[in-house]
Amino acid sequence: MTRLLFVCLGNICRSPLAQGVMEYRLRIAGLDDQVVADSAGTQGYHVGDPPDKRAIEAAARRDIDISNQRARRVTGDDFVSFDYLLAMDQDNLWQLRAQCPAAQDPKLKLLMEFAAANAGLEVPDPYYGGNEGFECALNLIESAVDGVIRKIRTKAG
Repeated sequence: MTRLLFVCLGNICRSPLAQGVMEYRLRIAGLDDQVVADSAGTQGYHVGDPPDKRAIEAAARRDIDISNQRARRVTGDDFVSFDYLLAMDQDNLWQLRAQCPAAQDPKLKLLMEFAAANAGLEVPDPYYGGNEGFECALNLIESAVDGVIRKIRTKAG
């Protein structure tokens, strides 16, 4: 079982979208019994809250339901229990590195490292923008999630 944790700042925009896309794509690929996806934030601003309404709507336009997710903050146990902690941007990667035990550091990656095309290194935070920011984030996330699935398949043989 491969365990993935998607991480952004408050866990209401990018990381819930990434979790939702991953769960959707795993079902389509028939891998949902081999991979667990979750999401969390480096900060606790929104703990217990549902994803941002714009994130829920953007995901729904792609037949992905993230409405039941609830924000949580990264915990110390996450560094041990997950195989990969995938940050949406450098700031959140640095936040993770500051909390991460040295032995677990190889698990920390930028999500966009898995994108097939040179899509850039970060998923921009759409929180302060309009709906187009959520669509852009979803496009980048989908590209990277496909790369994560390819890596999991390769690793499994």
